[in-house]
Amino acid sequence: MQYSEKVLQHFMNPQNVGKMEHPDSTATEGSPACGDQVTIYLKVDEASKVIEDVKFLSYGCASNIATASIVTEMAKGKTLDEAKKITWRDAMEALDGLPPVKAHCSVLAADTLQTAISNYEIAHGLKEVPNFSKETIIEELKKIIYPQVGEDIITLKMVKYVGFDNGEVLIDLNIMSFDQYRENVAEEIREHLEKYPEVKNIQINFPS
Repeated sequence: MQYSEKVLQHFMNPQNVGKMEHPDSTATEGSPACGDQVTIYLKVDEASKVIEDVKFLSYGCASNIATASIVTEMAKGKTLDEAKKITWRDAMEALDGLPPVKAHCSVLAADTLQTAISNYEIAHGLKEVPNFSKETIIEELKKIIYPQVGEDIITLKMVKYVGFDNGEVLIDLNIMSFDQYRENVAEEIREHLEKYPEVKNIQINFPS
């Protein structure tokens, strides 16, 4: 697997790694059982809303460590509003790219940062706890990367239908039975949605 020089640099010498004592906000995304997990800690100046310090802990591969390192570097010194604009695509570009099968690592790092920011804003009365809805599901599906091309399944039009009713999530995917990544995508979807207490059951349908 070919990695850029920047990926190797951030893997061999990760920035901002370590647990932060008494953070103003923290977030953990992913699961060691699935192979990747990231925790991000924030120290925020309450008056200016500037991220004064940021740390991370990572469980996973070289791409996971490198993307967490670059995302924390990008966030440090920015205001919360500025840091909220950091996307997984920004992280990939800053690392001079990732192999398509590792693009999901940049999603995990950016997603964890955004969750940490959201947790801070909720705790400090800057935003309300968002209501879970069909739109929440669609936003999560935009974070699911199809490994062969390194693009999300919404952009690739692999999602035919999304429904949500009384805790039941229904998703129709246009991924054929012979596709080697079909189960990987389904597993990623479940991992992203099962963290929501509003979700009681997830049904994913494929073409017959």
